[in-house]
Amino acid sequence: MPHEIPNEPEETTGPGPRSARPVVLTGPARWLLIGVGLTCVGLGAVGTVLPLLPTTPFLLVAAACFARSSPRFYRWLLNRPGVGPAIQEWRDTRTIPRPAKAVAILSIVLVGGSSIVFFVGNPWAKLIMGVGLLSVIGWLLTIPARSSRNDSDRPS
Repeated sequence: MPHEIPNEPEETTGPGPRSARPVVLTGPARWLLIGVGLTCVGLGAVGTVLPLLPTTPFLLVAAACFARSSPRFYRWLLNRPGVGPAIQEWRDTRTIPRPAKAVAILSIVLVGGSSIVFFVGNPWAKLIMGVGLLSVIGWLLTIPARSSRNDSDRPS
């Protein structure tokens, strides 16, 4: 039987609040979401050092899974200094802080581009990696950015 997370802020589906709090599932669905969430945290950790695995999307999926399966893991993730504020920003405004967006794109270009140029010999592998990296950059460019947390009225 689903139940609400006590004392949690309201979750949003876009700019503006949503009326319902996240519902915590029980039974097999809960365990499946916990497993997916933990897997995404692991992939996000690996993504901090590998250019083809973006960290933020995995952590956002983990937060969504934990919000519906484990209030304890959800709070743990939100309280991590390196990722909690970014997840809260996404949850509250569906934006990425402008500096984080710039660093992400620059990192993809520098690390991913140098990997393709210097370490990949197969032309097909270069093409696949290039398309993957450009796809991630394209996705990042479609997400609104904020110059600061207080800049709540003007996504760009």
